[in-house]
Amino acid sequence: MNSNLPEKTAVQGKIIVFSAASGAGKTTILDHLRKAVPHLVYSISVTTRKPRRFEQNGVHYFFISADEFRRKIDAHEFAEWAQVHGNYYGTPRSFIDASINAGKHVVMDIDVYGKIQFDKTYPEAIGIFIKPPSWEELERRLRGRGTESDEVVKLRLANAIKETEFAETAGKYEYTVVNDDLENAKKRIVELVRKITG
Repeated sequence: MNSNLPEKTAVQGKIIVFSAASGAGKTTILDHLRKAVPHLVYSISVTTRKPRRFEQNGVHYFFISADEFRRKIDAHEFAEWAQVHGNYYGTPRSFIDASINAGKHVVMDIDVYGKIQFDKTYPEAIGIFIKPPSWEELERRLRGRGTESDEVVKLRLANAIKETEFAETAGKYEYTVVNDDLENAKKRIVELVRKITG
């Protein structure tokens, strides 16, 4: 018997994958969920980008070299991976397997394209998609921040429309939550996660 394998508990944990249209408020909602349902486990991604000043290895990300990342791709160690702005990002299968086999519920934050890849490895994962109430409202929110140029706002809006269309036609999402009011959306997500995890 291989002692390196995580021991399975009688009840396996659930995997909940969150995706969202760009700017739909997912980060704020997940920050709230983390506090409201503290027993959830959050997947830590592997990346080849350099850590920012406040980031700790094994807490925010697992930071590795590009060569090491490519070796892990060849060894099929990722549930999904992508190259973004010249850096690699991936979800390690070992972390997810160890968590769910120990009966823990894992929360994932994956974009709509990565989730298609992820579902091939974990078809039992439950998808929750967060979307804005309308494109006009999303544009108003993006412009209201006052931190992005007109060009960036238009790009984010175009991406959000594309991501939502992709999620609705090609994605596997059991639940969709419309973030029409942030407090209500937070409440709905917490209730939904509590229902899924029992």
